Amino acid sequence: MGDLERELRDLSAWLDTPDPPDVTARVRVRLGTPAPRRRRWRSLAAVALVALLVAVLPPTRGAIADVVTGLLRFAGVSIATSPAPTPPGGTASPLPGQRAVALDEAQRSVRFPIRLPAMLGTPEQVLVADPDATGRYRVATLLYDGAALRVDAFDGHLDLAFHKEVTPPGANWVQVNGDFAVWVDGPHVLSYVDRAGGIRRETARLAGSTLIWQDNDVSYRLEGTLTKAEAIEIARSLG
Repeated sequence: MGDLERELRDLSAWLDTPDPPDVTARVRVRLGTPAPRRRRWRSLAAVALVALLVAVLPPTRGAIADVVTGLLRFAGVSIATSPAPTPPGGTASPLPGQRAVALDEAQRSVRFPIRLPAMLGTPEQVLVADPDATGRYRVATLLYDGAALRVDAFDGHLDLAFHKEVTPPGANWVQVNGDFAVWVDGPHVLSYVDRAGGIRRETARLAGSTLIWQDNDVSYRLEGTLTKAEAIEIARSLG
């Protein structure tokens, strides 16, 4: 098995498309033909994906990653594996409307439950950002270890929240509690994307290793000096 085929088989495991309804009996009665072999829709989707990518890609892991991450927008994060521009200098501007609040006030200010990672406990500081017309905020941030470790939570119903231009080694697919997640292993440029889809370049900063996942319609981003295993364990401890 070549590298391309192996990578595509791994990728097909993430496809989660329900089986179509079984209407073969009714069709067989109408047509008077033998029943064809029933195939799972997921398998058909995987075959179609393989055929498409084999036709356009050289057999390398990097090519698959480029195509998938270039198209995928997961948990409010758009990831591109192309080389990042020159990292921003100085201190980035805060997110729009950002302010520090007490944890209980933050919970009243957002439309989703703020869950604390059991492995981290009570945050040292809580921020909310990007209020809508009703005064409800889009983002809640929990800061730990002098703000060196942070957990961003934002409304999962929104299409965009952060735009990442990832420098090598790029993004890797992982799992949190059995669900799909993204691990960015290394520094990368991070810019905020507002509600209208515009990238706010003034907020651009150089970010550390990051785990991105979604749970119960809320998207999360964990950033800090962590290994992949440590980040996943913290994510799993979300209360």
